[in-house]
Amino acid sequence: MKFLDKLQPLSLLVLRVVLGIIYLYHGYPKLTHTHGNLQAVFVEHGLPAYFVYVSGILETFGGGLLLLGLFTRAAALLLAIEMCVAIWKVHSLHGYLAVHDYEFPLALAAACFVLATLGAGLVSLDHPIFEHRGGGPRPGAAKKG
Repeated sequence: MKFLDKLQPLSLLVLRVVLGIIYLYHGYPKLTHTHGNLQAVFVEHGLPAYFVYVSGILETFGGGLLLLGLFTRAAALLLAIEMCVAIWKVHSLHGYLAVHDYEFPLALAAACFVLATLGAGLVSLDHPIFEHRGGGPRPGAAKKG
């Protein structure tokens, strides 16, 4: 099934775009207060109230970075960590066997971990900036004297 290897750039693009849309959809309302009193929900689960803003910033801007394919590894790693904290503090109240309570954030964490380890792929802003593999200096790089 070697032919599927040729689809890797497309698959990473699709993964980034889908995750970016999901995170923007969930993050932006946390910053604009359109989901009621989320601060109370965060406090109810043992988190500081200001974490709603931390979460909103991570998800909104992290989702935007995933869409662009810019700083993908860092953004994806932070989002994966955030999802693990969400699973631990919010979604696993009925124990780890109640997978239906945390399957969505678990899938998001796993997908973000994939992007953090593989990178954004060829169709991204990261590729021309960070993935230069020519062996020589980057084009336009100043020579050291």
